[in-house]
Amino acid sequence: MRSIWTGSIGFGLVNIPVKLYSAVAGSDLDLDMLDKKDHAHIKFKRVNENTGKEVAWSNIVKAYDYNGKYVILGEEDFAKASPEKTKNIDIFQFFKLEEIDTVYFETPYYLEPEKNGVRAYALLREALKKSGMAALGSFVLRNKEHLAILKTREDAIVLNTIRFEEEIRDTSDLKLPASSSAKANEIKMAMALIGDMTEAFDIKKYKDNYTAELLKLIKAKARGKTIKQPTMRVVHRQTDDLMGQLKASLSKKQKKAS
Repeated sequence: MRSIWTGSIGFGLVNIPVKLYSAVAGSDLDLDMLDKKDHAHIKFKRVNENTGKEVAWSNIVKAYDYNGKYVILGEEDFAKASPEKTKNIDIFQFFKLEEIDTVYFETPYYLEPEKNGVRAYALLREALKKSGMAALGSFVLRNKEHLAILKTREDAIVLNTIRFEEEIRDTSDLKLPASSSAKANEIKMAMALIGDMTEAFDIKKYKDNYTAELLKLIKAKARGKTIKQPTMRVVHRQTDDLMGQLKASLSKKQKKAS
């Protein structure tokens, strides 16, 4: 893996030199866009909507639409608004991980200690494990300040960027049912179904089947073969008989278990 950031973790007065690595790799296939006629690669151009002519990067500026009027922003404007560029992940509190809603989570990264930070890294990692706590801090990546949590995963410290409160949309615009919409006996039956379906979470049981099937299709087409398209199944049926559906779900689950 190639590091994308180097700096340090500020743990009180303890300084831990670290490198930052991406913790994820997308499972989507890298598909090219081609012209249907001759399979030539498609290229995208930056075009002036008034003249239809291509515009060079050097002639493109960034702007913000403020009350119907564009305010042009130069590099100096972005520099003035940028956070202080430090190479430090400043920890300012510790908390229980379950206290944070998953809607705030963004991107996970692995932190690796530099040679002169191995002992301090191990100290923070073991303290996080033993306390059952996560750390909350901030750091600057690509000229933008990020909130981040630090938690452990096996022998690594994971840094997960999280969203700010103002980035989460309010639910008030959604048409949501009142809690009284669910009847007590239906809730009791739903709780029974949840109990029957509860088991230890194991991510290894779940695979990206779509990508695997798409790759299988690509290999078959490359050999001149065709794969039969699966028939669509209706998975949504409108009904008012919730109790009937819950009872059927419970009996289906019990049959599988036996």
